[in-house]
Amino acid sequence: MRVLLLGADGFIGRRVTDRLLMDQELQVAVLGRRDSADIRFDLTTGSPGALARFLDAVAPQVVINCAGATYGSSRTLIRANTLAVATVCEAIRRSREPARLVHVGSAAEYGPVPGGVPVSEQAEPRPVGPYGVSKLAGTELVLASGLDAAVLRVFDVVGPGAPTASLFGRLAEGLRRALERDEHQVRMPDLSGYRDFVDVRDVARAIQAAAVSAATGVINVGSGHAVRARDAAQLLVRASGFEGQIVEENRQALLPAQLAGAGGDHHLPGHHLPGHRPEGHRPEGRAVPGEPVPWRQADVRTARDRLGWRTQVPLEESLGDVWLETACRV
Repeated sequence: MRVLLLGADGFIGRRVTDRLLMDQELQVAVLGRRDSADIRFDLTTGSPGALARFLDAVAPQVVINCAGATYGSSRTLIRANTLAVATVCEAIRRSREPARLVHVGSAAEYGPVPGGVPVSEQAEPRPVGPYGVSKLAGTELVLASGLDAAVLRVFDVVGPGAPTASLFGRLAEGLRRALERDEHQVRMPDLSGYRDFVDVRDVARAIQAAAVSAATGVINVGSGHAVRARDAAQLLVRASGFEGQIVEENRQALLPAQLAGAGGDHHLPGHHLPGHRPEGHRPEGRAVPGEPVPWRQADVRTARDRLGWRTQVPLEESLGDVWLETACRV
């Protein structure tokens, strides 16, 4: 099977590349802006007609779109997450042999959801902020394209290679600096929210499974468990051996021993960040649209039933690998 991969240089894309290249049944070509790509093409500025000609030359049976932007101005996000997707869909439609499309979406498309309840693919999306809106627009373009297409709505991705701007990339860098400088505090945003963390290597497996399946429509990709960010952060702190304080914005300093069991608000004032929840304990009330999202947990039955996919990498191992990579960085 011939596969064309878009966005191979990103956090998820790098792991998808590794995964696909290990499969001897797949012939993989990479399209992107860098010199290392097999095909040089900028999805944010290139035309559908030009991309269609490349598709005709490669004749892929599957196109996997991991390209996009997580950070940047509203214009940057719209160009990378919406306009680029429109270009991909139109190019596939114009090509001689339209390929199957596997597109990577985001749980941010859902926006605020009721606390304590796993969100299913049937939930009405109500994204807050330019990122979620731009990703939802891309998903809607794929679903309305008439193509053989699946959208993997990926939840909170963690693991080695995490960007330094991400929650755990930032924490790992802060811990490394503190240990190098013999400092006793690391400052972080509020860690009281709950998120569904999924390892990037498990996400790559889901994308590979979707590429060779006949599944269409939206499919959630997550662990199926909500974890408070403070408890997840403790796993990374423990891996690092740091014995100082994690100081959360608008909160008191917390010692490592206090992090795992600390209570607090069920909201994330001013931040869209990941989180954890003890078994059997559920936040009360509903999230208010327009406010930060305090809770996110995937209903993953569709991925299990239609892709035969389950997570394999425990959160503790995933965050341990984040620390190992950070600690070894020169």
